[in-house]
Amino acid sequence: MKHQPRILVVEDEPAIAELIAVNLRHNGMAPVWSEDGDSAQREIDAVLPDAILLDWMLPGQSGVALARRWRADPRTKTIPILMLTARGDEADKVSGLDAGADDYITKPFSTQELLARIRAVLRRRAPEKTEETVTLGGLLLDGAAHRVSWQGKPLKVGPTEFKLLHFLMQHPERVHSRQQLLDRVWGDHVFIEERTVDVHVKRLREALGPAAGALVETVRGAGYRITAQPVGRSREVA
Repeated sequence: MKHQPRILVVEDEPAIAELIAVNLRHNGMAPVWSEDGDSAQREIDAVLPDAILLDWMLPGQSGVALARRWRADPRTKTIPILMLTARGDEADKVSGLDAGADDYITKPFSTQELLARIRAVLRRRAPEKTEETVTLGGLLLDGAAHRVSWQGKPLKVGPTEFKLLHFLMQHPERVHSRQQLLDRVWGDHVFIEERTVDVHVKRLREALGPAAGALVETVRGAGYRITAQPVGRSREVA
């Protein structure tokens, strides 16, 4: 089953919290609502969320104080935090970011902006390391030397295509969605369109040439995989 990112929504206004939760659920995420810092802490103690949407103005401890506390705790210091607030002044934004927030969203905000920023911070996990040597059929990737060869012949592969190829070769025969490839290969907090993956797959196939490029298969409606036994000619994404 596909992992649903668990998003802790710390917001004391039920109407706003419900609106956020509905949109998160409709977009494949699992929202959990807390209306203050104490209940949020109980949720975190029970199950770590993948990201936290944190309102600035809360009863009891403020969102900024909570962000500082969670950033100081080794268990929660790497969880992405997005501050939600009506305060749009530059000084307030700086205060929120200084407290450890990864992003800052000023109310009112659009649903698409909120979802894009959540997806962006979820991609902040470290990229895949590409140090070791991997082989698949006649394809060889030397991570330390940053070289790729097909049946002993060197190939010129760009840096992003190199990381993409490395990840696919580490997981042969497995289908990866565009979202999974963005999370594991790009590994940064910049919001990138999923169609960008298609562009880099196309470039990778071109760099590998007809024979090796055919190893990178499009699985329609699902994503991409690399296989040592290609069936016919690999088809481009429509």
